[in-house]
Amino acid sequence: MLWSLIKIVVFVALVAALALGAGYLLESSGGIQVTVAGMEFTLGPLQSVIAAVVLVFVVWLFFKLFGLVIATLKFINGDDTALSRYFDRNRERKGFQALSEGMMALSSGEGRLAIAKATKAEKYLHKPELTDLITAQAAEMVGDNRKAEEVYKRLLKNDSTRFVGIRGIMKQKLASGDTDTALQLAERAFAIKPKHTEVQDTLLQLQAEKHDWSGARKTLAAKLKHGALPRDVYRRRDAVLALSSATEIDDPEASGKAAEAAIEANRASPDLIPAAALAARAYIDQGRKRNAMKVIKKAWESHPHPDLAAAFAAIEPNETPDERVQRFVQLTRIQPDHRETKLLKAELNLTAENFPEARRALGDLVEKDADARVLAIMAAIEKGEGAKDAVIRGWLAKALTASRGPQWVCDKCNAIHADWAPICSNCSAFDTLSWTTPPQSEVVLPAGANMLPLIIGSALEDKSDEVGDTPEVIDVGPDMPATAAPTAAKPPVSEPEDAEVIEAETPVKEDAK
Repeated sequence: MLWSLIKIVVFVALVAALALGAGYLLESSGGIQVTVAGMEFTLGPLQSVIAAVVLVFVVWLFFKLFGLVIATLKFINGDDTALSRYFDRNRERKGFQALSEGMMALSSGEGRLAIAKATKAEKYLHKPELTDLITAQAAEMVGDNRKAEEVYKRLLKNDSTRFVGIRGIMKQKLASGDTDTALQLAERAFAIKPKHTEVQDTLLQLQAEKHDWSGARKTLAAKLKHGALPRDVYRRRDAVLALSSATEIDDPEASGKAAEAAIEANRASPDLIPAAALAARAYIDQGRKRNAMKVIKKAWESHPHPDLAAAFAAIEPNETPDERVQRFVQLTRIQPDHRETKLLKAELNLTAENFPEARRALGDLVEKDADARVLAIMAAIEKGEGAKDAVIRGWLAKALTASRGPQWVCDKCNAIHADWAPICSNCSAFDTLSWTTPPQSEVVLPAGANMLPLIIGSALEDKSDEVGDTPEVIDVGPDMPATAAPTAAKPPVSEPEDAEVIEAETPVKEDAK
């Protein structure tokens, strides 16, 4: 510390002396006269400048020699590293300067310059944990993945840099699509640094893609343990993983495990629609209808959905249409003003052939929020009330070009999915599917809305004929509950207008495919 202070003071004194000397030279016309041992030397302005430069060099050399003398004296007094420190001091200065320049080049996007500076810094510093990292990142920047991988592998040999090497190779494998190797590397990186958020997310993503639901749940628990995930988000995602595990159990002997997993997922996240629907069907299979109704009602309170209505219909599959309308009151009264509730009531009254009530159930959806499903219901209502073919075809034509309404849409990439899934098939994002209306035109059509015109049309064909004595259960898909439509022995359709109606309805089904 004292030696550094002395050097600073001397440097300031030299600068001051040079400044005074320069001013003196500017004012004098004859240069400088120097008298040494009775001898007089006269220096002109140019000679004075040269002498000043020589003086600076001599002073610099003096301090270097002085430092060497001090280091030598320390070495003589027992400091074995004094001389090596003296000679290494300059090497370190040059090395750190090159390292700094390499980092600046890397930040500015000059990959090849960064590699050159990192090589120079390694020559002086011999610190591969610093220089190799710059070299690897610069090699990736210029597209030399082979060199980057070689450098990352060198980092694996050092305990202090092993994690950096594993993470670097893992990212390269991810970029190249080698997810199997990336998963193994992510597990190794997680074992070294379980608190690393990026590694946690990468491992969770890869485990979900490989359908390793058990491992993904352990990783998710680790995120919660280390404070990288809020508890409510943890419960939701853990429920998604439990549900995913349940949906993949196809073995009939393991159906009990699937039911338990579905029920567990529903308990963890009651607002997760697929979990509620699956849990309700599990309760139905166990004969616990009250539990199924409770699950569906609770989920309907947070988000009405056609899958919940279908599960509610499965509780009593053999009831008549009028009985079904009455039983569904306990569900439709929960959120009477919700769009899905109105559509459900309209569909139930259609199967019961109560067309005026079906029209009233739709309310103002036709004017304010008409999509393909609403317009298909209107076509069925018009057909049931005996409207002209032109009117029916008009509603169906509107349905062909209208929005398909809410669907399973990825919040990240807006990809549309016909069914819920834990992972987006387009961007591989985890737990990003939401039941919402897509932001742009879509091509995936909900199954129930697709089939509704055909189903209702066939159920209402020749509605003035006598109804048979045994109702036939018609499954209309996930978007509407199974309904009991009256059947009877009917003659083949021969009237031209009925044939035209069927022809007008058929494109809706083809469009769904």
